Amino acid sequence: MTTNQTPALPQDLERALLVGRVLRSEGPAVVAVRKGRLVDITRHAATVSDLLERSDLLDIVRGAEGEDLGDAAALVAAAQQGQGGQDGLKLLAPCDLQAIKAAGVTFAVSLLERVIEEQAKGDPARASALRADLQATIGTNLSELEPGGEAAMRLKADLSKRGLWSQYMEVGIGPDAEVFTKSQPMSSVGHGAAVGLHPASHWNNPEPEIVLAVNSRAEAVGATLGNDVNLRDIEGRSALLLGKAKDNNGSCSIGPFIRLFDGDFTIDTVRECEVRMLIEGVDDKFELAGASFMREISRDPLDLVRQTCGKHHQYPDGFMLFLGTMFSPIKDRDAQGGGFTHHAGDRVSISTPAIGTLVNTVQRSDQIEPWTFGVRALYANLAQRGLLGAK
Repeated sequence: MTTNQTPALPQDLERALLVGRVLRSEGPAVVAVRKGRLVDITRHAATVSDLLERSDLLDIVRGAEGEDLGDAAALVAAAQQGQGGQDGLKLLAPCDLQAIKAAGVTFAVSLLERVIEEQAKGDPARASALRADLQATIGTNLSELEPGGEAAMRLKADLSKRGLWSQYMEVGIGPDAEVFTKSQPMSSVGHGAAVGLHPASHWNNPEPEIVLAVNSRAEAVGATLGNDVNLRDIEGRSALLLGKAKDNNGSCSIGPFIRLFDGDFTIDTVRECEVRMLIEGVDDKFELAGASFMREISRDPLDLVRQTCGKHHQYPDGFMLFLGTMFSPIKDRDAQGGGFTHHAGDRVSISTPAIGTLVNTVQRSDQIEPWTFGVRALYANLAQRGLLGAK
């Protein structure tokens, strides 16, 4: 088995402005990474949501006074081994009060796979034949279509006449993006934690994505990595089961840190990122690698932000927005023609040089640590520590 040696922190760490969260003995803390060191800045912003609202955000991250908590790389490495860091520190997902949203079917490859899931009715054995038939029937490079554009609408009309239109085609090449609630505020797990698969699922996969951090003013202020764990059989049975397929204990992973936009890292950097993923099986030594190229996304990241937040819908605490993936693993694992599905213990690494690497292991959602620390618990803890008036 190959061991993934991709750095967990950005390749240009000395220039990167990173913020995140760690669990200290007294409770969660907001941290900045400076010169490779973790600095507790919770006294200046009690939550990451608060921090991203600040007009002096970059100044706080660069220089606000705070307690040195140790080496960032050491904590990230410990988390990757399932261990705590110095003084029992634990790395958390770098978001807290924000809504967690996700855009689906934003790449042509993922569009085809969603249609295949729908046609297969959750049966992975039918997927291979359906894939070949669908590609031959459409006969169009969907990645070249502008969603909602004239050519896309002509294709929609043609497919409808042939009885091939799909709800996934509608959001893939139609004018309106699919944006759904991935999971609840405070529910995402971070780097090194176990992600969860609903025990009823037997056909599932990771989804490696870039995640935008957006404040209440609909300003994208940074980006990180995410795993939008996907249950193909459950969603394939019915799109109305999307909630069950997407929102389970540990089904959302974000991290390790949010990299803030500045002169060195911008939304244009995100538009050009290559997001790589490696799946390593523990029980069968299976390996699968792939990549998503953000330049092939069908909808611009900022258009997805506008479709999520505006006069039609506000997010007072901000939101994290998964941008979608073109990675849909189809390599056979357990049987010929059976495609890919996770095994317990799989290790999933998602990386891009400008942000770093997010690593998680795979378990069942009813067998990993339960989610018990929510918004009420956070505010009770902050009140006890005298942090609710933090500025």
